Amino acid sequence: MPIASEKLIATNRKAYHDYTIEETLEAGLVLTGTEVKALREGHVNLRESYATVAEGKAILHNCHIGHYSHGNLMNHDPLRPRVLLLHRKEIQRLIGKVQQRGLTLIPLRIYFTARGLAKIELALARGKRAYDRRETVKEREARREVDRAMKTAGQRRRVS
Repeated sequence: MPIASEKLIATNRKAYHDYTIEETLEAGLVLTGTEVKALREGHVNLRESYATVAEGKAILHNCHIGHYSHGNLMNHDPLRPRVLLLHRKEIQRLIGKVQQRGLTLIPLRIYFTARGLAKIELALARGKRAYDRRETVKEREARREVDRAMKTAGQRRRVS
């Protein structure tokens, strides 16, 4: 949930469709100057991105941060792996959960804090099977039908 003092840049809406979110955590990003400026312009795509934990570091892969519009030859590589800033204890805990329980680290959203720091919200998630996705769609449709029925029932009472 975005707080009023945060500036949301990008969300990974497909993550909620493809994964069951079990736990979330916040991490900082190590970025270059043109990457920060491109983020402020909103040139980011989280769709196919994921994070790994190896050698005591958390790294974000496949996060596309587009070129900065006023950049020069020294512009950044859009798909370069980016280091995530986490405490050592958090990294150790993530290593255990990812290896033992078969969970995946996926980014949910990127935002700027009130202090102007770029942060990423990561989720420990388990991939959904096709039947899980169908079940989620059925539940959502049933909820919509109930809401629709409640809304029309409420309107009939006011008219009478």
